[in-house]
Amino acid sequence: MTVYGYARVSTKGQSLAPQRVALRQAGVEHLVEEKLSGVADSRPQLARLLDTLAPGDTLVVYRLDRLGRSLPHLVSTVEDLANRGVSFRSLHENVDTSSANGRLMLGFFALLAQFERDLISERTKAGMVAAAAQGRAPGRPRALVGEKLDVARSLRDRGYSYAAIARSLGVAKSTVATALNP
Repeated sequence: MTVYGYARVSTKGQSLAPQRVALRQAGVEHLVEEKLSGVADSRPQLARLLDTLAPGDTLVVYRLDRLGRSLPHLVSTVEDLANRGVSFRSLHENVDTSSANGRLMLGFFALLAQFERDLISERTKAGMVAAAAQGRAPGRPRALVGEKLDVARSLRDRGYSYAAIARSLGVAKSTVATALNP
């Protein structure tokens, strides 16, 4: 039963010192630190820490936003910890999943996360209906159309790879593959 801490700042110029001090005062035995934006898809130090946690352990963060990229991501991460028998604490928001109040707060956050997902879904559907009513195809406009698409086809016919075509047209390789293989 070990108490782990996770501290993160978004930029190299920011200091981890305030988080470090608060986490040590909260009884953290093993502290993992990361200087990386919270919206980054890959946070290697956090991933290793989450893999390390075992039943009976506790993960402590200074603030909720240090752990999750978004509310749904945060709730998912904390629910996964709970399912593995790992407690979670956030010092700033005073959330502690080892207590009834902390579990209530987590449930509240889960409801908010579901509400946020539902709102996004409703807005997306409304946008698609509005686009269709205006005679437009829903979704993002295609990057390769007209002359650019003709150039991509010509280059492919001459044996160029998707990657080479993408570089020459300034688009992603997947964009080329999608456009040339409808």
